[in-house]
Amino acid sequence: MPEQTVLVAIDVGTTKVCVLIGEVGRTGVVDVIGIGHAPSDGLRKGVVIDIDRTVQSVRTAIDAAERLSGLQVRSAFVGISGGHIGSQNSRGMVAVSGHGHDVTRDDTLRAIDAARAVSIPNTREILHVIPRGYVVDGQAGVRDPIGMSAVRLEVETHIITASTTSVQNLTKCVQRANIDIDEMVLTSLATSEAVLTEEDKELGVALVDIGGDTTDIAIFQDGSIAHTATIPMGARSITADLGIVLRVTPDVAENVKLKYGSALPLEVDPDEIIQITSIGEDLAHGVTRRHVSEIVESRLFEILRFVQAEIDAAGAANRLQAGLVITGGGSLLAGVGRSSRDQLGMSARVTTPSGLGGLTDSVSSPPYAAASGLLLWGAKHWSSGDEPASGRLGERLGGRISRLFKGLMP
Repeated sequence: MPEQTVLVAIDVGTTKVCVLIGEVGRTGVVDVIGIGHAPSDGLRKGVVIDIDRTVQSVRTAIDAAERLSGLQVRSAFVGISGGHIGSQNSRGMVAVSGHGHDVTRDDTLRAIDAARAVSIPNTREILHVIPRGYVVDGQAGVRDPIGMSAVRLEVETHIITASTTSVQNLTKCVQRANIDIDEMVLTSLATSEAVLTEEDKELGVALVDIGGDTTDIAIFQDGSIAHTATIPMGARSITADLGIVLRVTPDVAENVKLKYGSALPLEVDPDEIIQITSIGEDLAHGVTRRHVSEIVESRLFEILRFVQAEIDAAGAANRLQAGLVITGGGSLLAGVGRSSRDQLGMSARVTTPSGLGGLTDSVSSPPYAAASGLLLWGAKHWSSGDEPASGRLGERLGGRISRLFKGLMP
């Protein structure tokens, strides 16, 4: 890798677009040198519904990051999520053809390519094929088979797919903002780079990223990804409930949620009264803070019920020793960690992104977990001697790794 490589991350969320510019030194440490964000109202549940508004939000966020860093963004790693994301596990097998039957990188790539040969509708496309482990002549649990003697090599993979139209629409939005895409990355996969440790993944952990309209889930077991899913509910679902019950505008409901809401209503003073003005009324009236928290708890309970269902679907019940790691903007709500622990019966903690240098004080918060993870993903999967299209000081220096190869990296 060159002395200094610039990577760019774009997290196009339902409530905001976040852009981070990172500089990667020879040691591999990523220093954040540019930050930009803008309100987003062109997406719903992770899917583009208004291209023009989304393009404007992306461009506004990029402009802010460029001004702070003094660099020009040419390309970026872009996060994608939403209810259209699907996943499945697949196995590929090949005969080892190298000299002396030693496993080579070409053998591993052929095995992974064989695992890609799964039947998917022509309305979907593969985002990632992630190796979970290898089997060498019947010996399972091999992490890196290169150099081992073998006749047959098998690989177990986790394949993540997405709706082709959703990918195309998001691609169109980014490209209309005059940005090339280095790689489209599943948001929860990128987020795991910023909030999970290798020990978490080995012990078994469920990453729960509570966004605006969706909640992304990624389950890791034995050091690798085992299950991914998206729940079509998020923090704005709680805001909507408060708006309906209290009969207030979305802005007022959001303020009440953040200032007075709690996921633990029994710990809220039942006599504490807050004043609100309902739609169509001139005078404020009082509601108890406990009532507000009961509304919050009810929707969070529903979200966590779906999280439990995904854990069960992955066959990971009672096998997640590291418990739940919760992040995203929705995790800022008071009491989320303890409420999750009590409902799901496992350890749970709210986590901020880590692993970055530079302007870390500005991004060390759960809402920046996805964008931070995209930078770390880019630094981790970038090959020595290659450089993204953004390049050093915004110029195109060096070639780009093909998307296929990067998608196959373990």
